[in-house]
Amino acid sequence: MWRTKSVKFTGISRRGFIRRAACGAVGAAIMPSIVPASVFGANAPSNRINVGMIGMGNQSTVDLPAFLDQDDVQMVAVCDVNTAGYGYANPKQYLGRKPGLEAVNAFYAKKTGAGQYQGCEAYGDFRDVLGRDDIDAVAIVTPDHWHSIMTVEAALAGKDIYCEKPLSLTVRDGRKMVEAVRKHKRVLQTGSMWRSDTYGRRACELVRNGRIGELKRIITDVAPNNAVSPGPGWKPMPVPEGFDYDFWLGPAPAAPYHKDRCFYRFRFILDYSGGQTTNFGCHSNGLAQWAMGMDDSGPVEFEDNGSEWPPAGDLFTTPTKIDFFARYVNGVELHCRTTKRGFGTRFEGTEGWVEIDYSGIKTSPESLKDETLGPNDCPLYTDDPRLPERKIRHRRNYLHVRNFVDCVKSRKDPIEPVEAGHRTASLCHLGNIAMKLGRKVRWNPQTEEVIDDPKAAEMLDRPMRAPWMI
Repeated sequence: MWRTKSVKFTGISRRGFIRRAACGAVGAAIMPSIVPASVFGANAPSNRINVGMIGMGNQSTVDLPAFLDQDDVQMVAVCDVNTAGYGYANPKQYLGRKPGLEAVNAFYAKKTGAGQYQGCEAYGDFRDVLGRDDIDAVAIVTPDHWHSIMTVEAALAGKDIYCEKPLSLTVRDGRKMVEAVRKHKRVLQTGSMWRSDTYGRRACELVRNGRIGELKRIITDVAPNNAVSPGPGWKPMPVPEGFDYDFWLGPAPAAPYHKDRCFYRFRFILDYSGGQTTNFGCHSNGLAQWAMGMDDSGPVEFEDNGSEWPPAGDLFTTPTKIDFFARYVNGVELHCRTTKRGFGTRFEGTEGWVEIDYSGIKTSPESLKDETLGPNDCPLYTDDPRLPERKIRHRRNYLHVRNFVDCVKSRKDPIEPVEAGHRTASLCHLGNIAMKLGRKVRWNPQTEEVIDDPKAAEMLDRPMRAPWMI
């Protein structure tokens, strides 16, 4: 029902694309084996969504279970440039395409009760996943510098897309992603699951419906860096066996290998990420955008407020202390800052305040959090999926993926569509630009152009290393 037609690729060229897509990279054959009906219960094959997951690093340990726990989803492919290895978020974390494949097959083997399952295939090249006609959707769970290329290519291939946050590496990349998704009529869910959190949505609905009066100020918290850089004077290291490092770099500049450059710690290097500004900022600032109804817009001014950065020559290059202001045309001021709390969004209005963090929702007056929306109020998203009776891992992630799967079927926009993900990422990117330059940056959210600042404007985009391009 949701199968895609055979697609002629017009993006990244690759010799033998279709030929390679006909050959399994791990295992015997590309097509999954027939899955017993007991695995999916009432969900017949025609009602299931076949998914391939691209990127089997730290975030896959959350996203993969969220997809596997959907009864109408079948994970048929996993992909990573690393065969297997230790040292992701911690030294004992063993990840890559081989452990990912084993996890999927073990899950379905347990679910069938048959003791064995071989219906998933593993690949080292994402284009082999996109070349499969039997795959309906892909989950892109890679470092940020790959998001735009993979999303655009997936849209060209007729796949729906679940792309982890931050949606993009640059503002210009994000706009290209929006254009590709809309042109090819794809469903894209940005993987910032706080929109699917009960309390996150509740906080934003209270603000959107005027329960704290006129909104005046927003404070957003992001986590400190949770990895220690090797510092200036770091030395190159040998590339681990089974890791295609050049492919991992892809469109990023050529650079000598170091264990703290890749895997989990890519997050702290500007060539691949925006640091915690975009990592946690896409959660806290994303809720701010949603509550204000700014999914297609954003602030008009950004200003550094005393950010701190690594010394020259350090391997890590993202800010060690985040502190910037963003101001909207309606006068609302957003203050994004590094705190030990790690995540939180506080809305302050003329008649009270609302705050959301890991502990839940807090309000003043306290009675606000128990208020129900009336017939004249506007709920933010009406399709609120219910948890199944069985225990589910990572509740908000499950709900976010559930919403994506429902929208793949309905063809509606999900709770965090591509434009929303792009605008939130843009807010974070522009905050980084203002902090890096140490000055105010004025922004036109309608034209997506920096005003009268050529240096800041240059930072909206980055060149890609050949042969990679969009």
